[in-house]
Amino acid sequence: MKIVSVINYKGGVGKTTVTANIAAELAMRGKKILIIDLDPQTNLTFSFIRPADWEKNFAERRTIKESFDSLLEGKNFDITKLIYAPSRVKVALAGRGNIDIICSHLGLINVDLELATLLGGANMRQSKQNFIRVHRRLADGLAEMEDDAYDVVLIDCPPNFNIVTKTAIVASDYILVPTRPDYLSTLGIDYLIRNVASLVADYNDYAKEGPAVTEEIQPATIGIVFNMIQERSEAPISAQQTYMQQVRRQSGLTVFTSYIKRNDTLFASAPESGVPVVLQSHSGGTYRSVVEGLEEVTTEFAGSIGLV
Repeated sequence: MKIVSVINYKGGVGKTTVTANIAAELAMRGKKILIIDLDPQTNLTFSFIRPADWEKNFAERRTIKESFDSLLEGKNFDITKLIYAPSRVKVALAGRGNIDIICSHLGLINVDLELATLLGGANMRQSKQNFIRVHRRLADGLAEMEDDAYDVVLIDCPPNFNIVTKTAIVASDYILVPTRPDYLSTLGIDYLIRNVASLVADYNDYAKEGPAVTEEIQPATIGIVFNMIQERSEAPISAQQTYMQQVRRQSGLTVFTSYIKRNDTLFASAPESGVPVVLQSHSGGTYRSVVEGLEEVTTEFAGSIGLV
């Protein structure tokens, strides 16, 4: 089971689009996929589940917020109780593979402040132990699953580096950074990677202070994938190429050679249908071109994490 966090400090760069469509395409190829929505905006959740259904069947006791609430109450929690198989995408997959989801909650935005109250301690050793306990919440929940329960777990992270986001990084084997090719979207990538490195160093240092052996973490940044690309003559427009080339030169990270093309109509309408673009049927060369881009990104993603 390979765990991947999808993250960028900048909102609106298409983290949810990337997560949903990579998950859907991998499932189309026969893989078992779990997606976890950690963003309180709940966009990934509402890309698969109708808001009215979420309100009726999930909001009260069946979102990832329940796991963090249980931690605040000092209780253990079985994260598998939160897993749900969205019906509309299940029909679209027609038995090829499967996508399950753990939903988010709008109230998750308040959880971070409450989690911070658990990080103190009577002494430095206890503080370090509490740090590990809090930051391992998601990792420990996923560790309770059978290793072959899923081929890939994709975590859609909020656009920040708060405690909830850090629990995703600690749980992850890999990090994927989606971005738009513009100044603001690419500005914070270096800062993000430095903060990940700092978290990893602190965690691995604190892990030595635990009452039991805690393995060190070393999530690998598999690369940057560009989203919302406008093409002219089957290549990104010149203004976007400038930023794409700049990121390749300066980031020091792998940059996917494939990218996701912009089509506001297709991507805006997909969440209402509950089926990601890559699984939908439309006629016309424009649609086919968008889907081919998604398929190529997924192939590159699968290769980067050694998924066969």
